[in-house]
Amino acid sequence: MSHLDEDTDGRVSRVDRGMCDVLTPAGTVRARWGPHVVEAAGMSPVATPTVGDEVLLETQGDQIWLTRVLPRRNIVARASVSPGSSHQQVLAANVDVLAICEPCHPAPAPGRIERLLALAWECGSHPAVLLTKSDLSPDIDGIKEEVSQLAIGASVIPVSIPQARGLDAIRALTIAGQALALLGPSGAGKSTILNALLGVDVMPTSHVRNDGKGRHTTAHRELLAMGDGSFIIDTPGLRRIGLASTDGLEQTFADVSELAAECRFNDCAHQTEPGCAVQEAIDDGSLPQRRLDSYRKLLREAAYQERRGDARLEAEERARSKSLSRQIRQLPGHSRP
Repeated sequence: MSHLDEDTDGRVSRVDRGMCDVLTPAGTVRARWGPHVVEAAGMSPVATPTVGDEVLLETQGDQIWLTRVLPRRNIVARASVSPGSSHQQVLAANVDVLAICEPCHPAPAPGRIERLLALAWECGSHPAVLLTKSDLSPDIDGIKEEVSQLAIGASVIPVSIPQARGLDAIRALTIAGQALALLGPSGAGKSTILNALLGVDVMPTSHVRNDGKGRHTTAHRELLAMGDGSFIIDTPGLRRIGLASTDGLEQTFADVSELAAECRFNDCAHQTEPGCAVQEAIDDGSLPQRRLDSYRKLLREAAYQERRGDARLEAEERARSKSLSRQIRQLPGHSRP
């Protein structure tokens, strides 16, 4: 068994059951998961190869094997949508920029934008908000201003493919070797943006419905190489976006956090306490009540998922400890103390 090249590193483009398409310097190859990769995936779903993973490949005869997933810089993961599981669902790995695609028609959804921003900050990607279908809005400048107040620290870019608007600004978000992932609801125009950036139709698209809701056109996640050496990841529309931890909320709601630091009491609940800077901001109109309500909602959700994850890890540790104890008791010459 020999390496394809001295230091062949590939990047996973698409994942199927037990197989991957991998982009390499020699082109795209089809690779089967090696035994160690299968074993790691069986121990933890998070370790399963995913789009964006940097991997090592080896060949044996006509078969190419994916032998190792290299350490990830980050993962974009949401809380599992399965009520019986506390594992995260990994959407992509090694994402430098997370581009949140939010349609301007019929109107952007502030809560969804905040949720995806928290996901981006949580995983360590730089977020950008792409206001898609901006040509359908009579007041795109007003919408951009409103979204910019939500998307603290993120780029906000109006995008219109018919008007060729925003494409250069999207290209400027990454450099060679970096990856940008498109995330958002169905019908937000993710595949249309990807096709426009690549200059060729590689992803199917469909017309938006009269009510502004989109249809699923992308059925899988896929990484593609851009002409400048960067990568772009298209993803299916997300109906549910659960946060796996509270890590990204402080940055997403930096305005609320800064106000909370000025409250008279460190444990202020921002309700009826005297000297509450948050409530004072709501009273004078500088902080919308919706913003605080959204922060509280996401904080409750994320804290719940963290508790579920901690309980799962504790149970797995107990199971490993019991298994080790059984193995020790079965050793020759072992006797109970």
